[in-house]
Amino acid sequence: MASREIKSPEPLPVTPASVEAPHRRKRLGMYFLESDDRRTALGGGYTGGATPVSIRGKPLSELSASKTGGWLAAFFIFGNEMAERMAYFGLSVNMVAFMFYVMHRPFEASANAVNNFLGISQASSVLGGFIADAYLGRYWTIVIFTTIYLAGLTGITLCATMTSLMPNQDKCDQIALLLGNCEPAKPWQMLYLYVVLYVTAFGAAGIRPCVSSFGADQFDERSRDYKKHLDRFFNFFYLSVTVGAIVAFTAVVYIQIKHGWGSAFGSLAVAMGMSNLVFFIGTPLYRHRLPGGSPLTRVAQVLVAAFRKRKASFQSSEIVGLYELPGKRSAVKGSSKIAHTDDFRCLDKAALKLKEDSVDPSPWRLCTVTQVEEIKILLKLVPIPACTIMLNLVLTEFLTLSVQQAYTLNTHMGSLKLPVTCMPVFPGLSIFLLLSLYYSVFVPLSRKITGHPHGASQLQRVGIGLAVSIMSVAWAGLFERYRRHYAIEHGYEVSFLTPMSDLSAYWLLIQYCLIGIAEVFCIVGLLEFLYEGAPDAMRSIGSSYAAVAGGLGCFAATILNNIVKSVTGDEERRRPSWLSQNINTGRFDHFYWLLTVMSVINFVVFLFAAHRYQYRAKQVTEISEQANMQLSTRDHTVP
Repeated sequence: MASREIKSPEPLPVTPASVEAPHRRKRLGMYFLESDDRRTALGGGYTGGATPVSIRGKPLSELSASKTGGWLAAFFIFGNEMAERMAYFGLSVNMVAFMFYVMHRPFEASANAVNNFLGISQASSVLGGFIADAYLGRYWTIVIFTTIYLAGLTGITLCATMTSLMPNQDKCDQIALLLGNCEPAKPWQMLYLYVVLYVTAFGAAGIRPCVSSFGADQFDERSRDYKKHLDRFFNFFYLSVTVGAIVAFTAVVYIQIKHGWGSAFGSLAVAMGMSNLVFFIGTPLYRHRLPGGSPLTRVAQVLVAAFRKRKASFQSSEIVGLYELPGKRSAVKGSSKIAHTDDFRCLDKAALKLKEDSVDPSPWRLCTVTQVEEIKILLKLVPIPACTIMLNLVLTEFLTLSVQQAYTLNTHMGSLKLPVTCMPVFPGLSIFLLLSLYYSVFVPLSRKITGHPHGASQLQRVGIGLAVSIMSVAWAGLFERYRRHYAIEHGYEVSFLTPMSDLSAYWLLIQYCLIGIAEVFCIVGLLEFLYEGAPDAMRSIGSSYAAVAGGLGCFAATILNNIVKSVTGDEERRRPSWLSQNINTGRFDHFYWLLTVMSVINFVVFLFAAHRYQYRAKQVTEISEQANMQLSTRDHTVP
């Protein structure tokens, strides 16, 4: 079938492409070649776009669509996320102590192992996003990886229950533990624990990028209230995350104190099993999106095609146009067409149709505009989640440093003594309170200031979160300076594990509450930003950016700790490092100041990245307005 070239002329005066002045940048978006030549699946195209389908992949009728999706389906998904977060935080708060007290591993080695678990489970989330977007879809990816997650939790429960999987606990009291005189775990026992721990991490990595995207899929993009529903969904989604964390920091810790490690880890496995059952019960209500094929293949095709045509000039007379499928058809399964943009023009060469191209060109030589724009979008999204790595680093540091501070303080609340391991519950409580008041207090107030219908845009919320995190670490530095001075002045310099009865641990609530507020603004805004900004067929991968940033934050915290210890400590001169195990001789305050400076620099970088970023909806609007202006200046001709 013959090709037909459609050219939207430039505003007058017109400069021919072949003689256009070299200093002017031609808007390639105005030149498209709509062709039916390609006989492959890519050339045939897909007309479904982002239309929801049934679990069997069939388009939903209007009657079926009205009976599926919506808030009822979303609540089944919230239950799954709540249990997953409960297990994740339950392991993070208990596993270090379990390795130290039960497996008799050094405290620093235990903390590093758990940090690696947290980092791997988040950073490898891109794998789960890839599998969901490429092959299985989000539903089946969640089903498979929740089962893997449950198997890992069951294995950890067995390790904490069966004496054969633990070292001998005889003659191992508190003094023996501190001196390292307890019988260490056998290599095969530690191997078993690490295997089941990383099986759990693998399960979490598959679930995390899919659950939020699958929940957002339940709402109709064509609905007038779609934006409103999506905004509320991500807030309620993070509320379910917070509830899971609160349960982990309170109920699971209580079970561990009263009934032992086996019961604590067993409760996590039971909760995960029950949430899986609830998720399966909701299956008839779910809407699905078709997986779009391997995103890595499409990325590779664009890069290879652009490299092959790297020497082609945009001013050449050999250019026929930019290749795209005609009508509403899309080259990518599960995706609508994406409008052309002038960013990353080097990638546009992958879609350049040259006269020398064959009638049925290979997708490794010629890609569609939609395929090229997918890669551009993924690249343009990167700077924003990259700026949240610093927040995740601070969250990781707070998880350990604040607990060490709490050990030196009075944790009594009247006659009630709160376990130190329960202290991280306070950021969760502040998040819960903020989300509860978000629509009744924050949105009306901020709407008057910004004029935004939702109070603040997605990037504004991320920026608010990063700004509040700076306040959190700055206050932490101020309080730590006062706490350390108080400890030395009152003779607690050596006895760093003895609580100071006259200094309350509840001064830590200020930094805990501030970091909780920072987390809810930043992470909720980021999740919504990534879901709406990502290409239709790559939304799980887009959502995985947030988890990858979290994982990199964990790894960055470990690297930063090692650097600070090596630079500030000197064993030969008996000079303790800033992060000395004896918090009263160390300088945690200096470390918090370092985090403050790094956070300020990161915030400045974010402001620059956010200023340059343009939302996809705005891009489409501007392109349409430009096209309308050009059509109004002269008639549109089709040769």
